[in-house]
Amino acid sequence: MSLFANWGNIGKLPELRRRIIFTLVMLGAYRMGMFVMIPGVDRKVVGEVVRNNSSGFQSLMNLLSGGAVERASVFTLSITPYITASIMLQLLGMVFKPLEELRKEGEAGYRKINQYTRYGALLIAFGYAVNKARELEAMTQSDLGAGSRHAVGDPGWGFRITTVITLVTGVAIMMWIGEQITERGIGNGTSLLIFAGIVDGVPNAVFQYFQTKKGDLQPLNLALIGAVVLATVAVIVFFERGQRRIPIYYARRTVGRRVYGGQESYLPIRVNTAGTIGPIFASSLIAFPGQLAAWGVPGMAAVQNAVQRGDWAFNTVYIALIVFFCFFYTAVTFQTVDVADSLKKQQAFIPSVRQGKSTAEYIDFVLTRVTAGGALYVAAVCVIPTVLSQSLRIPFQWGGTSIMIVVGVALDTVNQIEAQSKQYDGVTSGANRARISGRRAG
Repeated sequence: MSLFANWGNIGKLPELRRRIIFTLVMLGAYRMGMFVMIPGVDRKVVGEVVRNNSSGFQSLMNLLSGGAVERASVFTLSITPYITASIMLQLLGMVFKPLEELRKEGEAGYRKINQYTRYGALLIAFGYAVNKARELEAMTQSDLGAGSRHAVGDPGWGFRITTVITLVTGVAIMMWIGEQITERGIGNGTSLLIFAGIVDGVPNAVFQYFQTKKGDLQPLNLALIGAVVLATVAVIVFFERGQRRIPIYYARRTVGRRVYGGQESYLPIRVNTAGTIGPIFASSLIAFPGQLAAWGVPGMAAVQNAVQRGDWAFNTVYIALIVFFCFFYTAVTFQTVDVADSLKKQQAFIPSVRQGKSTAEYIDFVLTRVTAGGALYVAAVCVIPTVLSQSLRIPFQWGGTSIMIVVGVALDTVNQIEAQSKQYDGVTSGANRARISGRRAG
């Protein structure tokens, strides 16, 4: 109930209202860009190819881009290059000391790392764009059967250069929109862009389903789809709200005549500390061999063929990547040594645990166990709904990954709104107390 009560403060708090409006405007601009096409491309041909390749690399990229691939949009490459560059920088930071030192510099260091990530994303986008130009030129009658048209009416270097510039610019615009939402709006900008793309495709997919099943609707299939979606959403909400609370006690200290401390608190550790980062990073990385195969890298075509979306090999690799990135991202963002040092400086301690190194080891032990359960939950949610729909032959277009991203991003965004609303409650209650005491004094 407190959540809905706090939402009433949205109209009362100008800063929160401004952030929400700014986020909606940026997402609207992103969706408008979806309908700006790559010059010289036949959108119908590209759309038919992508729809016919429902289990391959194109389909996965189309999901991450919110349908931009089948629309031949300037945002065809999606935010994937930025995610890939972020993964590479974070992995490099574990073995490359200068990057580790930058992380310790605080805000200035993170800004520098973000700058390197943007440069890396543009380089990766350039490689993706060169391959995409060749791929579009290769979409001919052999893709769609006799009587079909070429995807590109006037192939050649002019088209390739134009396409590369267009797609790289599209990635730069998406990175800018994502960063603006993160800094000046509500929620994580990168996650919200993927969220908006998935949600945007829901009405169209529902309409296509009913159009395809004219007069042949199966109530049992509809009921099973609804049950799978509701069960998945309920599990996600339950685990995302779950946390392990480590009790914290503050030692008493006397300063003059005042006694400070002696209070009891807790250190919250979320079941899924990584949030939606695990499935997003895993989806981007598992699509990478397909991109390398398109570049002509030896052996990548065999890897792509061995890992087809939906089969057991794909699901096994996908689960392993999700578990890895859940642990990896948690280790990067939750530094147990820093937390232990901070508690020691505040003269706080965990009962029956010595301050310093022992505290860090205990927190790391609890964090590892909680993250193990959280990683398995994320992997199960992302894979089981898809496996069930395939086993029961239910025409379910959105896999567990899509539901996980949508619900997870929505919960994170709502939590941010709720936190700012609570801050507003604290400010107004403090002001009211001051007014009341002032009147009494008068």
